[in-house]
Amino acid sequence: MTLSTPLSGVNRPLKGILLIVTATFLFASHDAFSKYLSGFYPIIMVVWARYLVHTLLMAGIFLPQSGLRVLRSKRPLLQLVRALCLLGTSLFFTTGLLYIPLAEATAVNFLAPVLVTALSVPLLGEHVTRGQWLAVICGFIGVLIIVHPGGDLFTPAVLLPFCSAMFFCFYQLLTRKLSSIDSPTTSNFFAGLCNTLVMSALVPFFWQVPTLWHGAMMLALGSCGMTAHLFLTQAFRHAAPALLAPFGYCQIVFAGLLGWLVFSHTPTSTTILGIVIICLSGLAAAWQQRRQ
Repeated sequence: MTLSTPLSGVNRPLKGILLIVTATFLFASHDAFSKYLSGFYPIIMVVWARYLVHTLLMAGIFLPQSGLRVLRSKRPLLQLVRALCLLGTSLFFTTGLLYIPLAEATAVNFLAPVLVTALSVPLLGEHVTRGQWLAVICGFIGVLIIVHPGGDLFTPAVLLPFCSAMFFCFYQLLTRKLSSIDSPTTSNFFAGLCNTLVMSALVPFFWQVPTLWHGAMMLALGSCGMTAHLFLTQAFRHAAPALLAPFGYCQIVFAGLLGWLVFSHTPTSTTILGIVIICLSGLAAAWQQRRQ
């Protein structure tokens, strides 16, 4: 999941919807691969494989067209901070998947849009209405319902996807700030390359030789992540963000389905209620932003 810049040519809403729904399925598949592989390999190695494949694929697609110009940023330091926020999201979320089911971890991570609303006031100087603050409060209530005292998820491990949501919130805020400075391609390529270099420095200390099957899954992991970002960017070329925002929550649905099919986990009715509240709060915040 990422925040993309609305682009010109917003006149094919059905195509935009299909693209963003496909992107959410790929993001959920990416998370399912991460959860599966992290049961066999260190988190550092799994995250490294994700960014390495992402960067190599982007290099193969964009370097022949644009050369090294694609990496030229007007705010490289800000891009570096944005990339590290995305890396923090990946590390915390993937670690959380070791202890928390896929759908529940995804739902908690979807607090990020609500947190963006809250933090856009002190960090971006934006005005937030009472309706948006109500959406923020409801989002946190949704999380409390999912991790209610006495429930299976009422453990310190739930802080991992919450920290992931915080990092992803800052990532989205920086993406919003950079959207008028650098192109989405530059931002995505810069983040992928930066995080690949950071993880490549760490992975020798955690290296395990993957099996052929697991190596293929690591390729699929990075391919899903990179393709999902490209599809998401293309979706905003064909439809307005306000129209596409609700469809981003399909990722939670796909995460639930994959969690059931691959990991034999079925969310409880209480968890489903919390997920619905988080989705509605995020949609309400987006609707209030559109009204402004």
